[in-house]
Amino acid sequence: MTSRFFSVHRFAFVALAALTFFAFVSMAQVSAKPKKAKYGIIKIMTNPGGLLLSIDGTPRGETKTEYTEINLDPGMHSVSVTLPNGKLWTRDIEVPAGRVKCVVVKYRPLPPMPKSPCPFPVSVSAAETVNEGEIITFAADATYGGTNGLRYTWTVNPSSAKVTSGAGTPTINVDTTGLGGQRIIATLVVDDGSSDPSCRQSAQSVAVVKALERKVIVAREFDECDNCTFDDQKARLDNLAVELQNDPSTRAYIIAYGGRYSPLAQVEVLMKRARDYIVDQRNIDASRLVIVTADSAKMTASSCGLYLLELRRRVRHRQFRPAKLSLAKAAKLPETTNYADRSV
Repeated sequence: MTSRFFSVHRFAFVALAALTFFAFVSMAQVSAKPKKAKYGIIKIMTNPGGLLLSIDGTPRGETKTEYTEINLDPGMHSVSVTLPNGKLWTRDIEVPAGRVKCVVVKYRPLPPMPKSPCPFPVSVSAAETVNEGEIITFAADATYGGTNGLRYTWTVNPSSAKVTSGAGTPTINVDTTGLGGQRIIATLVVDDGSSDPSCRQSAQSVAVVKALERKVIVAREFDECDNCTFDDQKARLDNLAVELQNDPSTRAYIIAYGGRYSPLAQVEVLMKRARDYIVDQRNIDASRLVIVTADSAKMTASSCGLYLLELRRRVRHRQFRPAKLSLAKAAKLPETTNYADRSV
């Protein structure tokens, strides 16, 4: 009985001791408080690595392609990374105490901005001087690197200058007829159809039109015959043919006239015979001959004959003498005499 009593009390003591230990451990855990951290952590990595890093203006070495931990005092910090293009990546980052801030900087270079083709050079070229009546060409040269099609707008002064071809293209042709002694100014505006003012360029060229030398053809009396035989007329026509052959620039007028009462057929015979002989026998181009009849009222009553004019340089007016065969060079027939044209 005594041994059982001691056994019971020994078990109770062990159980009490165990409860007391657990109670002490629990109280110790409850009474312990976590300590507040005095710094924060920033973790930073960049792509690519090897970039210069500075925090609050203080160099911190180079970045890596994996996180680098840096302890910092709690608060706002200025973090800067020098990018490969030389520019700074800068951010203000707040680092709380006991917390971790992760920062990742990925550098992606921007594609290069397309280079504008504008402004582009434009020039216009043309002959400095031309003769009146010639066609002058104005040609444009535009060095444009864009993809848009260029538009060409021409303006020509004076307004009487006529653009014969090429409007809307890089090259125009201008007729200078009637513009002797004047300047032709061609102005070109070239644009690519965009709204960019620098893509609208202009150029100008000036050409001087030299006036033609005004040559006045002179009438020169060559020969005349009154009531002469056909053989005599042929000899005179031979001399006229030689003169025409020696100077291809000349042209001949053959004027046949009859007396006031001469039959018209007789005049017709004189005209045809003179024409056939000088064209068929002396091989003179018929286009160089003009054969006409003179006003019979200015002739004598019975005579008939030929009057020949050869075209030359300056006009000289003269009255015909009746009843004669005349051979002459002239620019035009004298305006004081009436003619009935019977040209070949």
